[in-house]
Amino acid sequence: MKNIMITGAAGFIGANFAEFMVKKYEGKYNFVIFDKLTYAGNIENLKNIKDKITFVQGDICDFDFVMQTYQKYDIDAVVHFAAESHVDNSIKNPFIFTQTNVMGTHTLLEAAKQFWGEGSSNRFVHVSTDEVYGTLGEEGYFTESSPIQPNSPYSASKASSDLIALAYSETFKMNVSVTNCSNNYGPYQHHEKLIPHMISLALKDKKLPVYGEGLNIRDWLFVEDHCEAIDLVLQKGKKGERYNIGGHNEKRNIEIVKLILKRLGKSEELISFVEDRKGHDYRYAIDPSKIHKELGWLPKTKFEDGIVKTIDWYLEHEEYLEK
Repeated sequence: MKNIMITGAAGFIGANFAEFMVKKYEGKYNFVIFDKLTYAGNIENLKNIKDKITFVQGDICDFDFVMQTYQKYDIDAVVHFAAESHVDNSIKNPFIFTQTNVMGTHTLLEAAKQFWGEGSSNRFVHVSTDEVYGTLGEEGYFTESSPIQPNSPYSASKASSDLIALAYSETFKMNVSVTNCSNNYGPYQHHEKLIPHMISLALKDKKLPVYGEGLNIRDWLFVEDHCEAIDLVLQKGKKGERYNIGGHNEKRNIEIVKLILKRLGKSEELISFVEDRKGHDYRYAIDPSKIHKELGWLPKTKFEDGIVKTIDWYLEHEEYLEK
């Protein structure tokens, strides 16, 4: 590898990954950041590395432009984050999710196949979500062999993109790996997501809307730990394999909200329970045994430490809490 393209790197996880990679591999790799700069993309997320990357604004659904980018920068590897990712938005306008997540991923893969050729060893890492597996009860964990049972238009679109990526590995012998992560938290996250959204409202002493009774459970993963895992998959991941990346930090939504209020010195009376989300998955939890055994990865950040770092970061960067 010499020239690595990172799609969606003006967004939350992509920006953290781009910064992580530049710091680790500056001088070894060239990084091309490909982003459409939708509402969820913020060019300011890349300000710390802006002089060390090449930024290309473009749409992953535009085949001709994607192909031109591959050719112009002689792309050797792709790490694909670009996606619509907010479940509530997928319920309101599902077609955009199918277009971006399914057709966009397909476009990137087909252009890569045509540029690199079938059977190429060039790497393509498709970054996805644990939501493709559906929901869990109180027991059990998602593994790489869990059934694909998405319950929202968002998770269905990501499941579809996963299957297309793996099909290109099988049919065209491309060097593709898929990762499925649990809920990420950390710097640069868009204010529509749970943690920055609740911080923003609490700072303004506004009501904090919590779906149902707040009992839904998520496995939380500090974004820097996720970046390390993706790098390992890029460097050592096996062709055609899926890797689950989880944080071993299961928390109920109401626990997260109360923790934020406590850290900010705000009253729990700000919590307001609202009608539950349609098709709201009860619990996500990942078994990361495969990536640990094969690539040596385990999360390093305890939730109790990571959430404090995250809250304090937003207090120092309140511009990320505004529309």
